[in-house]
Amino acid sequence: MLDALGVRTLTPLDSVHHGAVRSRADGGRHVVTRPGSFGGPGSLIEIAAALRGGAHPTEGTPPMSSSTTPLIAVTMGDGAGVGPEVVVGALVEPRPDCRPVVIGDAARLRAAAGVLGLEPDVVVVERVAAAEFTPGRINVLDVGLLPADLPWGELSAVAGHAAYEYVRVAAELALAGEVQGICTAPLNKEALHAAGHRYPGHTELLAHFCGVNEVSMMLSTPKVRVIHVTTHIGLLDAIRRIEPGLVERTVRRGHEALRRAGVDEPRIGVCGINPHAGENGLFGYGEEEEEEEIVPALEVLRADGIDVHGPLPADTAFFVAGRGDYDLVVAMYHDQGHGPVKVLGIEAGVNITVGLPVIRTSVDHGTAFDIAGTGEVDVRSMIEALRQAARMSPSPAATS
Repeated sequence: MLDALGVRTLTPLDSVHHGAVRSRADGGRHVVTRPGSFGGPGSLIEIAAALRGGAHPTEGTPPMSSSTTPLIAVTMGDGAGVGPEVVVGALVEPRPDCRPVVIGDAARLRAAAGVLGLEPDVVVVERVAAAEFTPGRINVLDVGLLPADLPWGELSAVAGHAAYEYVRVAAELALAGEVQGICTAPLNKEALHAAGHRYPGHTELLAHFCGVNEVSMMLSTPKVRVIHVTTHIGLLDAIRRIEPGLVERTVRRGHEALRRAGVDEPRIGVCGINPHAGENGLFGYGEEEEEEEIVPALEVLRADGIDVHGPLPADTAFFVAGRGDYDLVVAMYHDQGHGPVKVLGIEAGVNITVGLPVIRTSVDHGTAFDIAGTGEVDVRSMIEALRQAARMSPSPAATS
């Protein structure tokens, strides 16, 4: 169809809804692409309305982000990976829903723009309050730790340390109230460790900087949302760590996050630990884990009016969630949640950290060293991550 219309390039602009991406085609025409499995009954009506009356802010004389939209700190991620490219690709067009300020390296962002064939005005600002939001401008708090000759696609302790510093600065800005949300481009765990920073990833790093003992990872895709009871630990350690208190706290964090995102009464499905959720004791050792570690938490949650179901066999939980029966699935361990998410929508997926003093969203992909510096990266996940950050972050306090 695109060939028939003579469309040769598409530059992503924003999302009409989950999975429906509006892009600018050759000559300025707008095109919305949407896989057939995405969207509800009103999807095509929403898309038609957006194309008919929702011109993107770069056309004409647009209303820019108002002073009441959230300020979002956007960390550049690992400078040797695709982070600089997805940041530039997502921010080259104005965003009416938030005011993004990049924490990163201005020279690397300019290099990424060159790779993408774009010409934004990358402007270094000394503080968030000095940022201006005009078409084609990308505001950067320049940490300035990357060498000019840093190669693309190669593991670098220097880039790992710089990524660590970007997150540190973003957390400090959030705790000081200078930004209302954080959106992160991917960092590389091996590079982070090579720099001496022994953290499994962004989730644990932000928890450390924010002084929070326990947070949860939530993955959001157009078809399913998943929150994890345990994440970056081995399977045997995960099973030992699961207990009623942790299950209950995880469900509550997910419930609150969905309410912040506009889901008034979230329906939550909770996976069991064993195959078939233990099959009444047929799978597992000793006292059945589902009965001991999950059921007591669900009883407490139901007593508090939370619409929670389970323990459910994981394959059943994700199937029915994919068709819309649940707003959120609670996975007991990393791969129980990540596997289905990567099948059901990683290309537009978003990683959300809940339990911090500030909302944090991220792309649901890694540094992609194999394509870094080539301009081939898909920026849709970063666009969606920014959209989610804007949607879930509060408006800044009014200033006198």
